[in-house]
Amino acid sequence: MPARSARRRRVEKAEPSDRGPHKEGFTLVELMVVIVIIGLLATVVAINVLPSQDRAMVTKARADIATLEQAIETYRLDNLDFPDDLQSLVAAPSGLASPDRYRPGGYVRRLPQDPWGEPYQYRRPSAHGGQFDVYSLGADRKQGGEGNDADLGNWS
Repeated sequence: MPARSARRRRVEKAEPSDRGPHKEGFTLVELMVVIVIIGLLATVVAINVLPSQDRAMVTKARADIATLEQAIETYRLDNLDFPDDLQSLVAAPSGLASPDRYRPGGYVRRLPQDPWGEPYQYRRPSAHGGQFDVYSLGADRKQGGEGNDADLGNWS
């Protein structure tokens, strides 16, 4: 047997340039993991935010209806009769018995649209036992409905 040398051989570390072309960046697996995590976070946010938006739209509609209801009542007190339509709250209608009783500037600056982009509805006499109805047709823009599609009015 050949005698071993007492000296150990030094093994040199391979430099990056010795291993072939150096590649920078992320692997496909790393990118896919990040995309999946972002997707999961977006889903959690959407699940928590979308119902809040629906509630906010219903709350805005109720606030607008209350404002219009108050303006109609003020109109009635000033002019001793209910308006024929909601436009009468913005500008004095022709044929008022006492035009001087109409409030300068009207009863609302402009008629709001409901949160779904439609005009509010006005009906007199009321179909719900009151003197008049002010309402929104809801998200479906049709009479009736349930949940987010339900009509919102001064009767509810």
